[in-house]
Amino acid sequence: MDESYELGGYMINIIAQAVDGLFTVLSVLIFIRVILTWVGIDYEKDKKVRLLYDATEPILEPFRKLLSKWQSGMMMDFSPILALVFLDILKTIILTLLIRIY
Repeated sequence: MDESYELGGYMINIIAQAVDGLFTVLSVLIFIRVILTWVGIDYEKDKKVRLLYDATEPILEPFRKLLSKWQSGMMMDFSPILALVFLDILKTIILTLLIRIY
């Protein structure tokens, strides 16, 4: 078997693991943020929570805007659920493309 062929497979595997890890971290951060909102921690006073907010808000904001059209009177924010579903679908697409490239 060609050595460059094996190296290419190895590189694709590393990239796939990195992509999977990135999406897992993003999902965990969103989940932690949801839990912290239930506890009532103020993100403006705690620097660590602010960092979490800053990392997840760009992902959640588009879904919040989309849902605001239909959720005008609801107390619960469903944007994290949509974001998690979207991230999972996007991860699956990216990993599938990586596998097909190789």
